[in-house]
Amino acid sequence: MPNKKMIVNVPVATVWTKQDSAREIDEAAISNPSKVDVWLKGLNYDTLLDLCDGNRVQTQVLYGQEVLLLEENEGWSHVIVLEQPSSKDERGYPGWIPSVQLFEQPDWDLATVPVAAITSKQAILFSENMEALLELSYETVLPVLEIEKERVLVKTPEGKGILQLHDVRISQSLELRAKGNGDDIVAAGEQFLGLAYLWGGMSSYGFDCSGFSYTMCKANGYIIPRDAHDQAKAGVAVKLDELEPGDLLFFAYEEGKGNVHHVGIYYGDGKLLHSPKTGKDIEITPIIGMDYEKELCAARRYWQKTGD
Repeated sequence: MPNKKMIVNVPVATVWTKQDSAREIDEAAISNPSKVDVWLKGLNYDTLLDLCDGNRVQTQVLYGQEVLLLEENEGWSHVIVLEQPSSKDERGYPGWIPSVQLFEQPDWDLATVPVAAITSKQAILFSENMEALLELSYETVLPVLEIEKERVLVKTPEGKGILQLHDVRISQSLELRAKGNGDDIVAAGEQFLGLAYLWGGMSSYGFDCSGFSYTMCKANGYIIPRDAHDQAKAGVAVKLDELEPGDLLFFAYEEGKGNVHHVGIYYGDGKLLHSPKTGKDIEITPIIGMDYEKELCAARRYWQKTGD
């Protein structure tokens, strides 16, 4: 059983720090199907903040994503999220997921077959009889079985389903997805203005700061490290007087000399597009005069210019 690949079979699976990190009020997030919207509506500022301050949540994974199963204990699975690079483990991001949210699918393949990536904030997955099954998040990616006039037949962890063609972008494979430029990264992020911050968030129900930058880069064909401090060490270094839209900006304690604690996307015109903190929403704000101004310490570019 150890080191076996499993597939997430709920719309959003939260990856917890320990197998006992979830609270009673988190039941909707650890069930199957998970009901992330219901879960979040039941949390207040203090219980949201406790996800971070209580070191409860690490990250999230979406329907159809692969994780590496390390061990299973009392209904919980210790996993590595393979698609989220991390300095915590060279294989990917570690944590615990309820076993009920995972499914074994030995022939799951996103690397060599056409895929459909959801481009809407959320999209309904239908049965083959067009009965609504699940509401899936932006950037959920599933293998394509057949393309029809207005819909796409996709493979799911437990069978087949239908997505509306207008909700997805089709690519030859996950690795061959078209790569966007900096403006495309900004445009991807703009559609989430006003979305509430969520510690560990990696879905269109809520992002944390680095989950937001990770997902907008991923949507444009770039897999980058999951956490801000790791993102600040990779990519291409950019001088702060040579910024372009889509570059990632990093902020550190001790007026930029300490540990990196925040990341945002450079919007252009001296502005930052970012998911600030618990209690705040994704916003565009001038960098000069903001709380982070003195903490700006580095910039990295992950996107490629046209023709590169």
